[in-house]
Amino acid sequence: MTFDRTRRGFLRAAAGAGVLAGAAGTSTAQAGQHTVDMTDQLVFDPDSITIAPGDTVVWENVGAIGHSVTAYEDDIPAEAEYFAAGGFDSEDAARAGYTVGDPESGDIAGGQSYEHTFEVEGVYEYFCVPHEAAGMVASLEVTAEAPAGDGDGGGRPIPTVSEAAKSIALVAVGALLTIVSLGYVFLKYGGSYGPTEEEG
Repeated sequence: MTFDRTRRGFLRAAAGAGVLAGAAGTSTAQAGQHTVDMTDQLVFDPDSITIAPGDTVVWENVGAIGHSVTAYEDDIPAEAEYFAAGGFDSEDAARAGYTVGDPESGDIAGGQSYEHTFEVEGVYEYFCVPHEAAGMVASLEVTAEAPAGDGDGGGRPIPTVSEAAKSIALVAVGALLTIVSLGYVFLKYGGSYGPTEEEG
């Protein structure tokens, strides 16, 4: 009976440590990354976000229609690197080079994505080449005053993890491995170690 309670305690502790470690790992992986969806309704969602310098924006095509992410060359900070799906270095080149269905030309097919990291503060305006006339335009602002965990415009807040939480997660992983190892030994070889009824 005592062994059964101990075994349940091991399993409960192992499950709790696993949940803590998993949650901390997820939060760390997402820090500094923001997602903008490109949809079959011909919109960037959200169409305006605020991020911090060094953050990365990932544009994901969540529909079936191909899109592009193309910066307006005159509507980004002067010191900023030009960005466009397909790797073009100017707006004119991106417009001229775009071909439906060709990823090398900047077409981002359904289920695909494009990302860019922003270092220079300022406002950036961008558009989708084939759907610009339909109003598929958006903007983002890079500022050091971006609120922590601003996420992608408030739609998906991104958690941050302190150094103390990371340390706790590492300890939890170590404890989890120890508990699982001990649990395995007790489950495989465990039993009652006191005198049996026959011996008593």
